[in-house]
Amino acid sequence: MPRVITASEPSWIGPFTGLSPRQFAKLVTSLRRDGADAIRKGRPWGLPLEDRALLIVVYWRTNLTMRQLAQLFGVSKSAADRIINHLGPTLALQPRKRFRKETVLIVDGTLVPTRDHAVAEQSKNYRYSTNHQVVIDADTRLVVLVGRPLPGNRNDCRAWEESGAKATVGTTMTIADGATRGPDS
Repeated sequence: MPRVITASEPSWIGPFTGLSPRQFAKLVTSLRRDGADAIRKGRPWGLPLEDRALLIVVYWRTNLTMRQLAQLFGVSKSAADRIINHLGPTLALQPRKRFRKETVLIVDGTLVPTRDHAVAEQSKNYRYSTNHQVVIDADTRLVVLVGRPLPGNRNDCRAWEESGAKATVGTTMTIADGATRGPDS
């Protein structure tokens, strides 16, 4: 199948990703630094790392189906799905390492009902749930961090520390409700 869009043609990057070619290059460099382009056993990828990153960003931005993505990038539907499953978590789960000095963050816990009882516990809503600590930037209102899921019977104060969210935020100014602050705040 012939490719319709490719990262080697910078004019495709902006319309499909919303990123400048320079920002996209930084994204690819970050992926390389994290070992996304390491040689692995099995069949090699049909697309270079740049095109695989472009495929994922296009998927997240446009919500196209696997069939449509496969046509755009000249790969099979299953290859497009494998690329997203392989590289997607590397891009999606990178918490910010540093925040600007004047940044204010807002944190709150939420219960997410789930059928998977490996992590979930019966919570105050009498359902099996997991407790997720969600941290957003007060200015942009974008999610900057989601803590590791914990059993739903953990209160926010305990989940804030155990989920790793508190350690990741560090000394950045954080606003929370009374449940998250706990006795030592």
